[in-house]
Amino acid sequence: MIKKKIKKKDNIIKFPSKISSIEKEIEAIIFAAAEPLSVETIESKISKKIDVEKCLFKLQSEYTDRGINLVCISKKWSFRTSPNLSNLMTQEKTVEKKLSRAAIETLAIIVYHQPVTRAEIEEIRGVAFGTNTLEILMELNWVKPGGRKDVPGKPIQYITTDDFLSHFNLQKLSDLPTVDELGAAGLIDNSNIDNAIFGTGKFYKEKQVNKKEDIYSNIDEMLGSTLDSEEDK
Repeated sequence: MIKKKIKKKDNIIKFPSKISSIEKEIEAIIFAAAEPLSVETIESKISKKIDVEKCLFKLQSEYTDRGINLVCISKKWSFRTSPNLSNLMTQEKTVEKKLSRAAIETLAIIVYHQPVTRAEIEEIRGVAFGTNTLEILMELNWVKPGGRKDVPGKPIQYITTDDFLSHFNLQKLSDLPTVDELGAAGLIDNSNIDNAIFGTGKFYKEKQVNKKEDIYSNIDEMLGSTLDSEEDK
């Protein structure tokens, strides 16, 4: 009697990874978009009503181990090159002019004190604005008007944009280092800063009118080094 050899198989069923037709629509819409899209925008473009957010998280999982990832920044979705493949990516561009020190200082102040007026920025810096300092940041779409302050004259207040978050690879503003973390890292001297008002549209000089001190020099260098690395790519 001849015994047949039975080849044992792993007791694992592997299902092929498939996405539904509506998920394909969502994938195509995000891929073709010139800018990140909100859930509401995607909902307005697909052929039928569905839980878009649930589909997005499924697609995000599908793309986790691929060369392109589906990411969400400030509640808007887009495809991006996987971070671990960034060394393969090169970008050639002509840099006409580097961001000035004044522009970097202004950006740092807006980031941590928004919404903040032009006069408040000048008070914190201790000097008046140079030509086109704010305009340059607005042309980059890192800064935009954020309403008017309820004081005589109704001055315009400035805030950062989603493009600022995207450029510095931040999910949200709360991902920025806190005043305590900046102090612990030796980037600022936080001994004279009231944490309760830091970053709320007020600034510590309100309690120290006669003391002029620039707490932003090292923060400026941190932002500046990031910009330099972008330009060298």
